[in-house]
Amino acid sequence: MFSQTVEYALRAVVQLASNAPTAQTTEQIAKATKVLQGLVQAGIVKSQRGIGGGISLVKKPSELTILEVVNAVDPIHRIKTCPLDLASHGVRLCPLHHRVDKAMAMVEHAFASTTLQEVIDEPSESFPLCEFPPKKALQTLGGPRA
Repeated sequence: MFSQTVEYALRAVVQLASNAPTAQTTEQIAKATKVLQGLVQAGIVKSQRGIGGGISLVKKPSELTILEVVNAVDPIHRIKTCPLDLASHGVRLCPLHHRVDKAMAMVEHAFASTTLQEVIDEPSESFPLCEFPPKKALQTLGGPRA
């Protein structure tokens, strides 16, 4: 449903929040600097060079919503006009696209009302909450599965 970029961004902020206040190196949180650059540009994380530097969250996890992270790297796009450019629809959405937009509105609302702290604090049998970067490469080579 969401791009790999969104998945990496969410994993990165979970990793940062889980290890706060210790700054993490870029190697520890992401392979894709594009994701980190997007998070820095959006003011979600800050980067500090030099000894003891690294990447850290700008806001407390309790103040950072999942929607902020998603929108920083791959914003949720609501449907405002017919995505098929059908002249007969114009700005009126057909029943199908209206429902798709309604579903996206629900996702947007859920993410806007969920903080990173809530995700971290939620009980889970999966530990760590999100391994970053993922061990997908090991899985494709026949190695252990997480």
